[in-house]
Amino acid sequence: MTTGSDKVIIVEGLTDKRQIEKVINDEVTIVCTNGTFAIERFDELLEIYHLDEKDVFILVDEDKSGLKLRKQLARELPHADHIYVSSEYREVATTPEHILATTLVSKHFSVDPVFLIKNL
Repeated sequence: MTTGSDKVIIVEGLTDKRQIEKVINDEVTIVCTNGTFAIERFDELLEIYHLDEKDVFILVDEDKSGLKLRKQLARELPHADHIYVSSEYREVATTPEHILATTLVSKHFSVDPVFLIKNL
């Protein structure tokens, strides 16, 4: 097994991954698809990260390419849970940390509490 984490978040790109890493305290594997979906690459990710055996979350941008990727991933990973960013921010990378933290907490992730009090 390549990781000790039972949770996997699938994102589009490195900037999305970095934004999540800023706020999350949980032991989680964040996998970048680089915004594309090739079945060969997906099969590789499935095997490397044991996606059929883990709690998988899909967190992609609310734009045309993100929605297309979400649809493809949902088809291949029907057990995956979906996390959505507001269409107001459109991208995971541009979603304010406190909004992202609140969204992740709603899916039972542990986040740095400093990001939960930013709204006050």
